Amino acid sequence: MDLFQMETFLAVTEERSFSRAATRLHRTQPAVSQAIAKLEAELGEVLLERSSRDGTLTDAGEVLREYAMKLLNLRAESMGALAELRELHRGRLNIAANEYTCLYLLPLLDEFRRRNPRIKVTVQRSLASRIADDVLVHSVEIGVLSFRPDDAAIRSVVVYRDELNLVVNPKHPLARAGEVSIRQLGAENFIAHNITSPQRQKVIETFRRHKTPLRMGVELPSLEAIKRFVEMGNGVALVPGLTVRTELASGALVRVRVRELQLERRLRLVYRRQASLSHVAVAFLKVVEAYAAAHGDPYCFQAERAG
Repeated sequence: MDLFQMETFLAVTEERSFSRAATRLHRTQPAVSQAIAKLEAELGEVLLERSSRDGTLTDAGEVLREYAMKLLNLRAESMGALAELRELHRGRLNIAANEYTCLYLLPLLDEFRRRNPRIKVTVQRSLASRIADDVLVHSVEIGVLSFRPDDAAIRSVVVYRDELNLVVNPKHPLARAGEVSIRQLGAENFIAHNITSPQRQKVIETFRRHKTPLRMGVELPSLEAIKRFVEMGNGVALVPGLTVRTELASGALVRVRVRELQLERRLRLVYRRQASLSHVAVAFLKVVEAYAAAHGDPYCFQAERAG
């Protein structure tokens, strides 16, 4: 039993004629008769009174007509819903990000919502180490990462360039230095993030390579807490530049360059390589690409090669 059979059956009942139903459906009369006969055989019921020439329904036909109408109405409704998705009148965009990468998303989401106010956007907070898995198991459609995932099933596009900033309280002795060497930081108390990341490991290795102690006297669970603690005069911190724009502009924190610590961070949008993206996700990527073209560095839109 398929929708064509349902459509044919309803046409016969409404037109009360096999020939008029065939004309309405742009089919031959034998094709219409064959469809009705096949439907009756599959159901094991006679649907039309053969003694009547006006398509009179049997009791089974009356029952089926109600369900046939529901099925065809559902088809029309589903086609309408899909059309709305294509035209971005409805739908949902699910993204996975962490505390840091979510900051990158804010201006993009602002632009996306201006263009598509009816689309619901959900940003799911997740550990960076889990975001690729979130994408692969379909928990979200797009993820934001500060490192390139190893999985070949993931496609990644670089969308933002950032770097680590050493920040201090304005009254800190280093605040007026402008630039220091890594060896000058051996006696400093670092306020660190307590979540392991590739970037953290690079910093540790850089200090070790320069035979300089890295004293992480305090570890906190969020970048926001780290900034606030440094503002209070409790040591120094290495944080992504994106996270301290406001504090540097207001003078609440001061950036000090470290000659040996020019560590670039690249943010990426990641999604399943073999998947067909939803209309909503495709629209979001177009907004990201257009935003990068309009604003330039540090925004960008560069696909990374697999492997």
